Amino acid sequence: MKKLLYALLCIIALASCSSSYNIQGSSNVSTLDGRMLYLKVLSNNDFKKIDSCDVVHGQFQFSGTFDTVRLANIFMDDESILPLVIESGDITIKLDNTQQNVSGTPLNDELFKFFNKYNQLKNQEAELLHTHDRAIMDGSDMEAVTRHINAEAVRLMAEEDKLVTTFVTENFDNVLGPGIFFMMTIGYRYPELTPWIEDIMSKATDKFKNDPYVKDYYQKALENQAIMNGMKEVNNAPAGAATVPSMPDGPTPNELAQPAASE
Repeated sequence: MKKLLYALLCIIALASCSSSYNIQGSSNVSTLDGRMLYLKVLSNNDFKKIDSCDVVHGQFQFSGTFDTVRLANIFMDDESILPLVIESGDITIKLDNTQQNVSGTPLNDELFKFFNKYNQLKNQEAELLHTHDRAIMDGSDMEAVTRHINAEAVRLMAEEDKLVTTFVTENFDNVLGPGIFFMMTIGYRYPELTPWIEDIMSKATDKFKNDPYVKDYYQKALENQAIMNGMKEVNNAPAGAATVPSMPDGPTPNELAQPAASE
């Protein structure tokens, strides 16, 4: 009897440690209707499926329990549609041919506020190309136009760098900081040190440094840097080249400026 009571108490204790999430999604993208979507999280440098659902008449839903707040991605086959945070509460997703948005919970609201600001800067960058093309058609002084465009491009790049760096540093100790670091580096051929990464790591908290992806990436980047500097022998491939997870169509910050599900 005592053993049974102890087992029941353990089950209750474990259940109390779990929280629940509820994701309600809507889409007017015709190519999504009838397709299977997968909710995946990054684990041991690979994306693991934790839930799935069908898109029926533009509606889809994920629900379940979790022990730890995690950054996740919704996939269609092997294509990542968008990132989101799995956290307690009712999460709302809206997808159309021009934008994507996740809202309803604190971290998701913060994440997509950042994405919106980032996309505004990328749209302004794209507009510079249109300005250049219009100037050619109008017969404008191209030397003056080029100077103006170059100055604007430098300004926008500085704003973009400040936005991303500030967001990561302000979110070192939750999933958003490592999540954006992941999106900024996942497109690299192999882990490498850049001035931006060195700046981030010089400011990083212990919690950020010990995030599994950040820790693995930085260790491999340091090894690769040592090889490039002749301080370490190279075997066949750059260190860690195979440890960075494959995400061929994932939402890196540059890709987030484009409509995510318009194809």
